Amino acid sequence: QGLKPLVPTASSAPDPSKPPPGLPATDTYLGTNKVPDLQKVFQRSDGLPVHLKRGYPDRMLYRTTMALTIGGTFYCLVALYIASQPKNQ
Repeated sequence: QGLKPLVPTASSAPDPSKPPPGLPATDTYLGTNKVPDLQKVFQRSDGLPVHLKRGYPDRMLYRTTMALTIGGTFYCLVALYIASQPKNQ
């Protein structure tokens, strides 16, 4: 006998040209396409690495990441050194 299907099997996939129910028919909810502008920024040949192309916020994020990485490495080395020392009784 088996189980009843939860959704009818005769229906096909929804039409991608129609908006989902409950959303407006216009494309205002999609926002603007920023990809062409970002492509211009990232493809500019100014000698900067791609992870620093967007200026000050990228520099701060890069420096914070490097500081945390170096600090974490130092902390792990100190913890390993302390753990390797025998305990006095």
